[in-house]
Amino acid sequence: MCEEEVKLLGAWGSPFSWRLEVALKMKGVEYEYFDEDLMNRPKSSLLLEYNPVHKKIPVLVHNGKPIAESLVILEYIDEIWNDRPVILLPQDPRDRAIARFWAKFMDDKCAPALWRSCRREGIERENAFEEACALLNVLEAELKEKQKRFFGGDTIGFVDIAGNFIGYWIGVIQEVAGVRLLTPEKFPLLCKWCCEFQNFPIIKENLPPREQLFAFFKVRFERKRKTFSPAA
Repeated sequence: MCEEEVKLLGAWGSPFSWRLEVALKMKGVEYEYFDEDLMNRPKSSLLLEYNPVHKKIPVLVHNGKPIAESLVILEYIDEIWNDRPVILLPQDPRDRAIARFWAKFMDDKCAPALWRSCRREGIERENAFEEACALLNVLEAELKEKQKRFFGGDTIGFVDIAGNFIGYWIGVIQEVAGVRLLTPEKFPLLCKWCCEFQNFPIIKENLPPREQLFAFFKVRFERKRKTFSPAA
């Protein structure tokens, strides 16, 4: 097999680039990592070269060809390195479609509502809090129906990795904002999943330290009260 060149343009503290780092490690793919400093501008020339349309991380560069958008990249990683022991997406076409649905639901619906519930103030926060609770109830019901450790079944899969913002990041962000939303009292199954997710060996080994992540988001909250949202 010819030697492959794999580069990942990401950012420390971003749940979207982290999900790709852990997927590459689960697959056993060697890669070179380039960190984009989200705290400072302008954006790097490397990022502008490889993602001139959206100008956002993460970007995977495979043999010189860039791919953008984290869920797209996550699926690409699973398909390109499908000869590895770890398979992230189900093999059955219908199950694969369902996995894509839940991953998009988490990214497009849950994460923005959770973010707003921590960042907004007054009535806007109340509305976002209510919306986020309704969306988390949908995930709670899905876990209840599955009766499995993870959204992917008995082991970590595509949906679980896609849900890393809920699985780890939101707990830290809630603490920074002084908000109690995702709690065992309200969402026992979802909180149990978060615990299982965080303690899954390869996940636990690669999560950013909670104290550093807390400090990271505290600075971001202070710099931009309402305008920052994580790169996707």
